[in-house]
Amino acid sequence: MELAYLKSSAALIYDGFLQNADRRTASWFLMSSPLPQTIVIAMYIYFVHSLGPRLMENRKALDLRGVLIVYNFGVVALSLYMCYEFVMSGWGTGYTFHCDPVDYSDSPQGLRMAATCWLYYFSKFIEMLDTIFFVLRKRNSQVTFLHVYHHSVMPFTWWFGVRFSAGGMGTFHALLNCVVHVIMYTYYGLTALGPKYQKYLWWKKHLTTIQLIQFVIVTSHISQYFFMKDCNYQFPIFVYIIAAYGLIFLFLFLNFWYHAYTKGKRLPKVLQNQKWEHHSNGLMNGNASHDKEE
Repeated sequence: MELAYLKSSAALIYDGFLQNADRRTASWFLMSSPLPQTIVIAMYIYFVHSLGPRLMENRKALDLRGVLIVYNFGVVALSLYMCYEFVMSGWGTGYTFHCDPVDYSDSPQGLRMAATCWLYYFSKFIEMLDTIFFVLRKRNSQVTFLHVYHHSVMPFTWWFGVRFSAGGMGTFHALLNCVVHVIMYTYYGLTALGPKYQKYLWWKKHLTTIQLIQFVIVTSHISQYFFMKDCNYQFPIFVYIIAAYGLIFLFLFLNFWYHAYTKGKRLPKVLQNQKWEHHSNGLMNGNASHDKEE
């Protein structure tokens, strides 16, 4: 009886929770409940930390250069498309970059923004392939806590974003992230093409700087909310989540910067000895460089 009561109470709480959800996104893929994505994320963590390394332990690292070329430039194309959609559905067609509320109407622009938010959410599952490729290539040292944490947290939190707040000021960090991903995955794609393209990668040392600037801009933009009067952004909880997310990754990235660039602990030994610039960690998508250290 007690178990049945607990189940009934949990169901009532969950139903009440969803009463404030966006009705437009209720039937979209993976949106009916957070359970399916939770299972996917749990499987991802289990594979990259346990199953994958055990499967590859007595096998040769896979040569995925062709796959990486297609994958990286595919993510570039997807990121460019999402940039365009974010701009056309709000950020270039009426948003003020200050207190922009969510448009919950069935207007073409409101629905376009909601659909773009869902696509951004789904792209986080595609980017989980970054880690899977590391495991299959036996680059386990690149499967760091920070890397897996980012890939796990982003889709989980964005489910709530799409389900409750698909638009408004809370989507600016997604637009900025897509811009950064265009730059980063272009670099990874060119790297995957091989040594003859190294001459086009002179700008690799600036990737970490771009990451830091991204976090500062995201935190600064969302923090405006705390100084605004009468801002009618419908779900302030997401402001706190985004602000906390930006600050956490800003500090984590600064910590990475200190150890990788100042201490040189994460650099290949040849680079530690010569104090060369290391390839960017690609933190905002949780990605260490796809480079082959040849």
